[in-house]
Amino acid sequence: MSDPREKGKGLFGRLLGGSQPTHDKDPKPETPTAAAAPQTQGWFQRLKSGLGKTSSKLSSGITDLISKRKLDAATLDDLEDLLIQSDLGIATTGRITDAIAKGRFEKGISAGDVRAVLATEVERVLAPVARPLVIDPQKKPHVIMMVGVNGTGKTTTIGKLAAKFKAEGKSVVLAAGDTFRAAAIDQLKVWGERTGCPVVARNVGEDASGLAYDALKQAQVTGADVLLLDTAGRLQNKQVLMEELEKVIRVLKKLDPSSPHDVILVLDATTGQNALQQVEVFRERAGVTGLVMTKLDGTARGGILVAIAEKFDLPIHAVGVGEGADDLQSFAASDFAHAIAGV
Repeated sequence: MSDPREKGKGLFGRLLGGSQPTHDKDPKPETPTAAAAPQTQGWFQRLKSGLGKTSSKLSSGITDLISKRKLDAATLDDLEDLLIQSDLGIATTGRITDAIAKGRFEKGISAGDVRAVLATEVERVLAPVARPLVIDPQKKPHVIMMVGVNGTGKTTTIGKLAAKFKAEGKSVVLAAGDTFRAAAIDQLKVWGERTGCPVVARNVGEDASGLAYDALKQAQVTGADVLLLDTAGRLQNKQVLMEELEKVIRVLKKLDPSSPHDVILVLDATTGQNALQQVEVFRERAGVTGLVMTKLDGTARGGILVAIAEKFDLPIHAVGVGEGADDLQSFAASDFAHAIAGV
């Protein structure tokens, strides 16, 4: 019988994830790859497999703690420690332990019972922020700016978004705003050729805000539906680079006061608690409107997405569990909650 959660469709269907180191030196250049061969495994199963490290840590810890014994204060304390160490956040952890204790204190409880409550409470947190990225047809163009530290997969995601929008009949302009890295500029040009989208690019080292201005002007003149703007990777604690990002936004507003219409922060799950700081700073400095999280398959700390949702209430547009063409998909709260709980 097929799992009803195996859908994997939506605006972000068939995207490509990326990797992300936590420094601001150039990572190994990403190479655009052709779409992967059709996979027999559905999206939910790939998500569940990708979250295997996180789920395994939680499941084994829960089993070791519970073992069908009576639920007492000491067990709840140990369970609380486990959930906090899994980066689920203090508030969510408190609700989970409260829900588990309700009606079960000093009674027998199974690991399966705990995982079921975990899935329910995680979905409760994530459901309000699982929102698709919607293109406003009244905006000409709808400007989407991708931000984040180096290596998150921003450029690759832009390429896959361009392919998706083109398939939907939209006209798209790409802007190679990462003027620090020749590899990023070249990569976006390849995506432009592949998707048939014009690419606005300049030489390495040129002013990123000037490029953004030219790209928006070209998109306006040509009547493009969407402008996808790449930006240089930067650590959230680099003042000069963050000021440059603010300058790009100010320049865009000179042509269109409402732009950028979406500022998407791409996060790498392997950064764990550091991702919270990234969201905090990029939201304050760049006005982040939504999130994409990659690399969930490379860490046992996938619970950090729950803590981020709990604290910031920002839309989560997509999650990635690998580097294949089908491994970044629309975010679905129920799928994620069941996968992380191992149910």
